[in-house]
Amino acid sequence: MRLLHTMLRVGNLDRSLMFYTETLGMRLLRRKDYPEGRFTLAFVGYQDESDGAVIELTHNWDTDRYEIGTGYGHIAIEVEDAYDTCATIKARGGLVVREAGPMKHGTTVIAFVEDPDGYKIELIQRSGRED
Repeated sequence: MRLLHTMLRVGNLDRSLMFYTETLGMRLLRRKDYPEGRFTLAFVGYQDESDGAVIELTHNWDTDRYEIGTGYGHIAIEVEDAYDTCATIKARGGLVVREAGPMKHGTTVIAFVEDPDGYKIELIQRSGRED
């Protein structure tokens, strides 16, 4: 068994694709419209689906906004340098909601960014990471 993907419902697929590809540097791996069901699935990631887990962006054509709820946490991405990554994300128009720095009660350097739909993405700096 292996983890395949995490699915997020998004209100504006083009806006979300721009964030995940241009702001976070992922690639659009595949996209398919389902006209009879009035939805589109787009898969993004840093590597091919056969090599690792990806994110499935689901856009229901008749829904432009979702409530995230209190059960959702975040997606985590390992980065070489959280400080530089935050600066790059800001320069690309992304929203950093927690600047890079040591995590509370620990030494691992983390940061949080938010996608256009309000989903949180944690950036975890590779060096000095605690498990």
